[in-house]
Amino acid sequence: MENLTEGLTLETLPKAFTYLTNEVSEIKRLLLEKSNEQPTETDRWFDLNELCVYHPDKPSKPTVYGWVNAGAIPVHKGGKKLRFLKSEIDNWLKQGRKKTLVETASEADQYLNRKQKGGCHE
Repeated sequence: MENLTEGLTLETLPKAFTYLTNEVSEIKRLLLEKSNEQPTETDRWFDLNELCVYHPDKPSKPTVYGWVNAGAIPVHKGGKKLRFLKSEIDNWLKQGRKKTLVETASEADQYLNRKQKGGCHE
């Protein structure tokens, strides 16, 4: 169909609308087909160096050790080695800052203390 904006009248509007609807459907079909062709990236493991390179802030090793020690970053330990699963790191980054184990424990202690003072005795 020629340039749709030239000579568009009330009489040609239904034809132009049908044409555009068909074009959008074709674009949608092609995009879905394209997305189905692309293989999804398999999850992978990072060692400490790879994590430092992958992380958007490019943290130093001591910084990451601090996060691990505080329980702030998802980590898997195998002997002395630290391993990080890419999908877990991606989720952690998307969620923003998580409470550390110390903060969570402190909140739990505060909650239990409030419950005990509130008269919840058995």
